[in-house]
Amino acid sequence: MTYKTILVHIDESKDAIKRTHVAHQIASMFDAHITGVALTGISRYIFESTDLGVGDPNIMLHLGALRERAEKAITQFKQVSAGLGITTTESLIANDEANGGLGLRARYSDLIVIGQTNRNEPSPSVLSDFPEFMIVNSGRPVLVIPHHCVSTSFAERCVIAWDGSREAARAVTDALPLLKQSQFVHVSIINPSKHSEAHGEEPGADIALFLARHGVKVEIAARFSNHDTGKSLLATCQELNADLLIMGGYAHSRFREMILGGTTRTILETMDIPVLLSH
Repeated sequence: MTYKTILVHIDESKDAIKRTHVAHQIASMFDAHITGVALTGISRYIFESTDLGVGDPNIMLHLGALRERAEKAITQFKQVSAGLGITTTESLIANDEANGGLGLRARYSDLIVIGQTNRNEPSPSVLSDFPEFMIVNSGRPVLVIPHHCVSTSFAERCVIAWDGSREAARAVTDALPLLKQSQFVHVSIINPSKHSEAHGEEPGADIALFLARHGVKVEIAARFSNHDTGKSLLATCQELNADLLIMGGYAHSRFREMILGGTTRTILETMDIPVLLSH
């Protein structure tokens, strides 16, 4: 497995520049193609309704302004890509809100790069639950870049959050291309007794063997903590100077909606390094 098509969510913010830089780093590793998608934030269903006044001049003025924002995002993406020397790129504008527009295109990509929700700089084309939606619904690994990310390295020092779950196994498999090129891989097991049936007699031994057969050397550490698991994982990443966290995106069904588990929610709200999540 490798990454050959990388899908990047772009807008006119500075955070989009960071996402483009990371996408370029990954594309350089795997000779991959980058597709930048800007969303107008206009649900495609609005054009299918005759009751929403699409022909109204005021509404059309608003729709035009949203389209102009998307065009500015495309211009910025092209400029950044050119400056980085990226040649295998394409960009497009989708007349849709981010959840649906990017979610549909994700199915034809190997990896999705999006940004952490920035509540201090909300986007008119993105809902606040955008990362959560993409993790649960895209069917692809989602790389979330924090809005205050300052590290210039990426995937050189990786931490895997391992609990033996299906989601964690999916994340590890999805991250294999990066893990094979990483200089350092650490498997972190928080409170292994909580998932003893998944870990076996020696927590971490089976996942270490699995990775070793793929040529990935790892170190394993079981930690016992009374604190929030998400905070413990981020503390481990900081301690090890990691530049990528890999974990499963946990969710459960409630009132017909997929709600992320507490650990995933904590990570998405307080992350300070890129996080690759799979569900």
